[in-house]
Amino acid sequence: MVTPSEHRYDIMQYRYCGKSGLKLPMISLGLWHNFGGVDSFEKGRRILHRAFDLGITHFDLANNYGPPPGSAEEVFGRILAGDFSGFRDEMVISTKAGYWMWSGPYGDGGSKKYLKASLDQSLKRLGLDYVDIFYSHRPDPETPMDETMEALAQAVQSGKALYAGISNYSPAQTQSAVKILDAMGIHCLVHQVKYNIFDREPEKELFDTLAQLGMGCTVFSPLAQGLLTSKYIRGIPPDSRASSPHGFLKTEDITLERVETAAKLNRIAQSRGQSLAQMALSWILRDQRVTSVITGVSRIEQLDDSIGALDSPDWTADELAEIEVLTNSGKNGQTELSVSF
Repeated sequence: MVTPSEHRYDIMQYRYCGKSGLKLPMISLGLWHNFGGVDSFEKGRRILHRAFDLGITHFDLANNYGPPPGSAEEVFGRILAGDFSGFRDEMVISTKAGYWMWSGPYGDGGSKKYLKASLDQSLKRLGLDYVDIFYSHRPDPETPMDETMEALAQAVQSGKALYAGISNYSPAQTQSAVKILDAMGIHCLVHQVKYNIFDREPEKELFDTLAQLGMGCTVFSPLAQGLLTSKYIRGIPPDSRASSPHGFLKTEDITLERVETAAKLNRIAQSRGQSLAQMALSWILRDQRVTSVITGVSRIEQLDDSIGALDSPDWTADELAEIEVLTNSGKNGQTELSVSF
């Protein structure tokens, strides 16, 4: 069993998740990449140890994270049992279902059949009796919203999940989901959404909707799959996500416009005494409606760099205005990333 740092709660900052009593670290660890069966087990283990030592208590998964699908939960469950079995109550563990997981008509979508079976399988892979948050990973246009929300409610009522969450729902869909869950006596705790300096859609309506509904917000892809780091400014490194056959970021997504913008953003970050990644994270976290950003890392050094975002200097009006000009409110001619996970 691991002996975590005695000072692990001295570094991290925490925010309440919407109108609930649950606090999440402002920086969480996502296991979408780098923890699958194709990855180094020992490297993933070292990253998890370091994350916990830094006060990261929220670990975000989904049923199909890997590759292969399900292997990220298996890896996390193995490390949890071997190294962190005495610290489960200091962790918030989340998982999701909604995208494709297995063949046939019952391994995809938003039906009760799929969501219940998926959660049971996730708990088995994780070696847990319950997860803290169970998400509907996406709205399913072919399944009535009432059925999907009933599946979430049943997960909470059965004790297999403490909280219900949704992901990738529009503002209108979010309002509908919350209304249905409220009628069942279940509070929808949190919405997980894609958001970063390049991708600004939640600013239009969703953030205000979540605040009005008393929901928290966890943000995925805060670094635009690495585009908001210095990694791609001088080309595509051989160990990057864009060069990996398992990643969703493709070489054609790294447009000249985005690279040029990232270089200019990097100069702003340097003037603030930050790395580009640190600035991108602190830019998101300046909005109190965001509970936590979910970062994915392949090296401990990237994790340490992300934590540096918590020491962000105050933002000036000129810096924020310059970012708006550079990104044209997120519309700088880039090819939109297609993410389904």
